[in-house]
Amino acid sequence: MNANNLFQTGLFIVVLIALAIPLGRYITGVMDGSSVVVRRIGRPVEAVLYKLAGVDPDVEMSWKHYALAVLAFSAVGTLALYALLRVQQWLPLNPQALGAMTPDAAFNTAVSFVTNTNWQDYGGESTLGYLAQMLGLTVQNFLSAATGIAVVVALIRGFARHTATTIGNFWVDLTRITLYILAPLAVVFALVFVSQGVIQNFEPYKDVATLQVTTYQTPKTDAQGNPVKDAKGNPVMQDNKADKQTIAMGPVASQEAIKMLGTNGGGFFNANSAHPLENPTPFSNFAQMIAMLVIPAALCVVFGRMVGDRRQGYAVLAAMTIAFAVACWGEISAEQAGNPLFASLHVDQTASPLQAGGNAEGKETRFGIAQSGIFSVATTSASCGAVNNMHDSLTPLGGFVPLLLIQLGEVIFGGVGSGLYGMLVFALLAVFVAGLMIGRTPEYVGKKIESYEMKMVAIVVLLTPFLVLVGASLGVLTTAGTAGILNPGAHGFSEVLYAYSSAANNNGSAFAGLTVSTPFYNVTLAIAMWFGRFGSLIPVLAIAGALAAKKRIAVTAGTLPTHGPLFVVLLLGTVVLVGALTYVPALALGPVVEHLQMISGK
Repeated sequence: MNANNLFQTGLFIVVLIALAIPLGRYITGVMDGSSVVVRRIGRPVEAVLYKLAGVDPDVEMSWKHYALAVLAFSAVGTLALYALLRVQQWLPLNPQALGAMTPDAAFNTAVSFVTNTNWQDYGGESTLGYLAQMLGLTVQNFLSAATGIAVVVALIRGFARHTATTIGNFWVDLTRITLYILAPLAVVFALVFVSQGVIQNFEPYKDVATLQVTTYQTPKTDAQGNPVKDAKGNPVMQDNKADKQTIAMGPVASQEAIKMLGTNGGGFFNANSAHPLENPTPFSNFAQMIAMLVIPAALCVVFGRMVGDRRQGYAVLAAMTIAFAVACWGEISAEQAGNPLFASLHVDQTASPLQAGGNAEGKETRFGIAQSGIFSVATTSASCGAVNNMHDSLTPLGGFVPLLLIQLGEVIFGGVGSGLYGMLVFALLAVFVAGLMIGRTPEYVGKKIESYEMKMVAIVVLLTPFLVLVGASLGVLTTAGTAGILNPGAHGFSEVLYAYSSAANNNGSAFAGLTVSTPFYNVTLAIAMWFGRFGSLIPVLAIAGALAAKKRIAVTAGTLPTHGPLFVVLLLGTVVLVGALTYVPALALGPVVEHLQMISGK
């Protein structure tokens, strides 16, 4: 990892933290109602929305009612999006007259966007019209992100309150998050993206002349489509000329902004953030990476401020930042090292003033290895799933890093809301382990952690690995699953493992190289997405309700400090240990074996 790569990584982290701290203060004010924006500017708008929805903003919910509201809202959103995708051929703003999605693809896509996964097994510009992209996908980008933030705020209230029976009002939380946090930030980032060349229009696709004319031959056919043959029975060939390229248009910048801010990841174009009309410049790429992580980082600040001890939030933020920096080092170093098999061909892969060096396959030259590597780490640690390079072209260790980040639960910043509540679950596990060591009832942020909380923690920690490993097993053991594997051996196994890891952990990125646009993968991946999201979310709300009902206990000499370097190390150790124990056997069959094959010349 050279000085340039270190500088770009360090600059990104510094800018991220500098933006996250003030944003965290603002989000705290919005969620507790103390912000001027909420009290004076938005109050009339809120009042109208609550009246139309029949919501009493002054009535709070128990954790069960909160969970029921989340599930009902998400179920309705899934049905609405499914219906929209199935009837889009009759809807306006569809200049290319694109048809309906197949039932299994529509089911997969609806579940994907409602669960904040945004897994895509289709090309956006060749499958969806503008109205489906905006009313369907972009709206769910806002709502699924707001749902994740609402749940983590409810969990934080559980820590902050004592002897309480409620954890907030989901409808109020959802409204404020969308109205005061996501929408304003999305407008700002959309304008930034437009300034860099991201398109935003409703025009039909455009045919433009290519710089080079390509001629080629194809068999000639008659009016009925039958091949024409000469007297000897040979097919008659005809000359063709390719001198035009169709360029897709559409409202891209508006979707791109919330795609990143909400850690959604579903791109307008099939090439996602590698597409020049979706991510044109190094600055737009830097802004997209910041947008991915700024809210998850800010929520750590929110945690500290809401529980009344800012050090708690900064400790969690420090753990995430350290892990992120280490992951960037591993990813960029693996890609900068290149492929040793090229050395035998006398190919120089050393970085120099004349060349970037390293493994440039699948990467955009306007981003290079550093920004591609940081992006890969950011998107898989943030539960985003957007990509600016082809993960299938990464070196084995370069692919190992994002795969492991997903499998650790995407708690290194993580998705908006889901990352922090996942990390707080690991924090509960960490203090429980520490309590076992010294024979003391574990405590965290003034709350005793007892058997009920640990049962819920166990569900959260074990559910996604169960979904990943069972799903991957089905993928490599069934005929329908293996039919989609195009790369045999360790790499093909990595592709299947990555797909189910991405789905169950609600990431949405893919190794590619695996044909997933089949009923088998559409259905099984959708099941993994749904239970990966809500199977974890409900126990988190149960923990919130249990903690809110507890009294706050005083700090004593036996209390483990959870705001210093020791706890940061303990927390990171717990995250890595759980991930290692769960996934090392599967990883050994995929990227580890592939790396050993590569360095051995095979």
